[in-house]
Amino acid sequence: MQTQWNALVAWADSSALGLLVAAALAVVLAWIVHRAGVLVLTRVTRGMPVASTVVRFVRPAARWWLMFLALQVVWQGAPDDIPMIGTIRQVNSLLLLACLTWVGLRAVAGVGQGVVDQHPLNVVDNLHARRIHTQAKVLSRTVMVVVGLAGVALMLMTIPGARQFGTSLLASAGVVGLVVGMAAQPVFGNLIAGLQLALAQPIRLDDVLIVEGEWGRVEAITGTYVVLAIWDQRRLIIPLRWFIENPFQNWTRTSSDIIGTVFLWVDYRLPLEPLRAEAQRLCEASPHWDKRLCLLQVTDTTERTMQLRLLCTASDSGKAWDLRCFLREGLITFIAREYPEHLPLTRAEVRGGEPPLGAARSLSEHPAAPGPSQPMPAVQPQPPSPNPL
Repeated sequence: MQTQWNALVAWADSSALGLLVAAALAVVLAWIVHRAGVLVLTRVTRGMPVASTVVRFVRPAARWWLMFLALQVVWQGAPDDIPMIGTIRQVNSLLLLACLTWVGLRAVAGVGQGVVDQHPLNVVDNLHARRIHTQAKVLSRTVMVVVGLAGVALMLMTIPGARQFGTSLLASAGVVGLVVGMAAQPVFGNLIAGLQLALAQPIRLDDVLIVEGEWGRVEAITGTYVVLAIWDQRRLIIPLRWFIENPFQNWTRTSSDIIGTVFLWVDYRLPLEPLRAEAQRLCEASPHWDKRLCLLQVTDTTERTMQLRLLCTASDSGKAWDLRCFLREGLITFIAREYPEHLPLTRAEVRGGEPPLGAARSLSEHPAAPGPSQPMPAVQPQPPSPNPL
């Protein structure tokens, strides 16, 4: 015990103080290099939005990476006889790789955010912007997963025990491999589905979809699922693979323009030309109509009414819904005011003065009161009631 203590004191006197001073100087030098590098890169990338975004995203991670890099140089130059120097080198190497992975993740995120910032969604025709947003976010997340896995693999490869464990796991029997493969299948399946969505783009951010009978907008696309914002403020969470394996409706695949329909059921005698003129007037009075189509037609008939279909166009589905409601209310008000007798009716025909079938049945069950030509029935006299007194 005394021998170890003497060795520790001798190390402190000879090497420890100088090593700590060198480590402190290395950290300060790394901080200075980081500050100077940030100032230079910020000035150089001032006219490049994507590059400046990457510099802003990478700055915190790069500071720590430079510090651990400087410390690693100091630890590698230290004498091998210093106690615990091997452990210090190993831990610093792991931290250095972790910071390098962090730098890579932040760089990928910065590229994705820089591309997204160059294409805002708050424009009238944002189809191209939504395509870029979807590709940038999905691809950046996919690359971040790959970078993260590569960083973890590099960190494990620096640990001899972990390297041996990985080798034995790869060489193990088929049951373990089968279990690991089954467990990893959803992860890789969603990863591949994300790449397919980014490249083929059956859906994009802010697309209007009909999924399982629900109308909503694509609010977010993550690495494993899609968030659909329903019109009543609910959220529908759908796995990425579902969009590859199942059919669905996309109302904004190539354009957000849409045709809305309004159905009315009216009497056969209603004149159509005044109704067409009123429909045209209502369309022109609505700010939601895009002036492409306003068409009223008879599309179906029943034994009592005829069906009218009004087609109207709008620049997106939200405006189309408001336009349809406005036209439906306006046409119903117009018919009720100008042609109330032409609302849907139920007709009955009486021939030759004969009562309808229902009325005849009612008369047979309940005889009518006698008329002038029908004599009153004779009243039979009743015997006097006995006097109770």
